[in-house]
Amino acid sequence: MIRKIAFALALMVPTFGFTAELDLRPIARGELIVSPADQLIRPQARRAGNVALVPVVAERLRPKLRPYERPELAKGAETLPLLRAEKGLFAFSPTAPAISLGPQARSAAFVQAMADRQAAIIQGQVCSDPAIQGDAIGTVEGRGQCGIDNAVRIRSVAGVQLKPAARMDCQTAGALKNWVTNGVQPATDDQAASLRVVSGYSCRFRNSQASGRLSEHSFGRAIDIAGIGLKDGREITVLTGWNSARDGASLRQMWRAACNVFGTVLGPDSNRFHRDHFHFDTARYRSGSYCR
Repeated sequence: MIRKIAFALALMVPTFGFTAELDLRPIARGELIVSPADQLIRPQARRAGNVALVPVVAERLRPKLRPYERPELAKGAETLPLLRAEKGLFAFSPTAPAISLGPQARSAAFVQAMADRQAAIIQGQVCSDPAIQGDAIGTVEGRGQCGIDNAVRIRSVAGVQLKPAARMDCQTAGALKNWVTNGVQPATDDQAASLRVVSGYSCRFRNSQASGRLSEHSFGRAIDIAGIGLKDGREITVLTGWNSARDGASLRQMWRAACNVFGTVLGPDSNRFHRDHFHFDTARYRSGSYCR
């Protein structure tokens, strides 16, 4: 019994100047309350007499909460102060590029060539649209009611050439450009290079008859297209391709796309007068587009 009491007293005596006392009351650390149980499993600050042994080494190595310099990454030109995003805050990774991967400065000859090309486009544009290339020809006189105000002669639309160039007004030119962009090119996988035009402005009656109502061709509001030339030199023709296995689907896709752009769309299935070409015009009807 005496030995047990002596052993218990020995455990309570300070050893080597350090205290074994623990404060079992909860300690407030900011918004966190540390329970006595937490204290038991955390290292306690040791004391030598009245002087606490502070873990200075651990405090010195503890990283700051904001970006800090990392000497182990300071290799090569990538970490020069002038190349850092924020001088003095952090160093780039050694794998970061030292030179921008952006476009290099272009030669003076290239810049001049592009300027000349842009000037040519601006000079050749009509209807205030660089995608419509041609010439402004002013008023086109015609018999009776025929004629065009502010007429243009169109050579190409959206990069696709008209063969031959056709006279029309700007509304029709704009509709033709939209059709080429949204109808012809998607139907040909962007391989269209030209349009074979069989009629532009022409003072005549509908369907080239001897009498009747004047055609929209008489006012520069219509165009007839018989074929689409491709970049490989082949031509898709309305006459031979409309019912063919090779080109029928593409031609019908073009025809349907025109119905969303023009006021009147006529093709081989409309009547015998259009079995070999598409007729497009920008006439407007109260009932909407006439597509047949």
